[in-house]
Amino acid sequence: MDRASVLGIVSGFILLVWGIASGGNLRSFWDFSSVLITIGGTLTATLISYRLSTFLEVMSVAKNAFVSDEEDLAETINTIVRFADKARREGLLALDEDADALDDPFLQKGIRLVVDGTTPELVRNILETELAFIAQRHKTGQSMFETMGTFSPAFGMLGTLIGLIHMLTNLDTPDAVGPGMATALVTTFYGSVLANMVFLPIANKLKHRSAEEIFRKEAIIEGVLSIQAGDNPRIVQEKLKSFVAPKQREEMRMPSRMREVAGSDIPADVRR
Repeated sequence: MDRASVLGIVSGFILLVWGIASGGNLRSFWDFSSVLITIGGTLTATLISYRLSTFLEVMSVAKNAFVSDEEDLAETINTIVRFADKARREGLLALDEDADALDDPFLQKGIRLVVDGTTPELVRNILETELAFIAQRHKTGQSMFETMGTFSPAFGMLGTLIGLIHMLTNLDTPDAVGPGMATALVTTFYGSVLANMVFLPIANKLKHRSAEEIFRKEAIIEGVLSIQAGDNPRIVQEKLKSFVAPKQREEMRMPSRMREVAGSDIPADVRR
């Protein structure tokens, strides 16, 4: 569970409710017709904008903003370094069984391509093509929530106009003008809240998650190609450290046995 997303939305609504309650009656901000116009209109316009299959996936896409299940980059690099060490000692074919035990389909695919003797150029091309399609799928989910964030204030304003029209048709009862105006403005309030506290923040979180995943997969591509090239495990580790923040690099220490094996064939100027 991504605590930042949950904390942000929960605290935002708590502060909003507290602000409303401290200055008036909460019941003044509830109108079922306004809910139908804002939410129903937003969902309808989004359905028109996208394929039905894409629209029906909205909940599974939104889940990615609240569920944190991405792999740790430092741990992924450690795995690649172990594979590089085994490949140098036992050959690339020794990685076949280990690849089956991997939980990451992208890394698993890269290792299997290498084991099958695919050329480095083709390995890079295949993995980068898959990465491009992953990024495109992510953009579809992001754009869907951005679209909902655009439509919800517009339908909120539409609901306000409907309420104003109803109010103006009953000007012969002055006592109803004030409550009617308040009810009309509630729809705009709903649209602004949905856009700025739900839809647009989810779109931004999905962008951030997508960037993290693509960055991690770029590191995997470089690692797989280094394994295929037969690079020394320490060289592989140093190359991939550039993808990791300095604070995480301490988690990537090479085991002592691997340090001895790896250090034995590194040029003296590199070891220094």
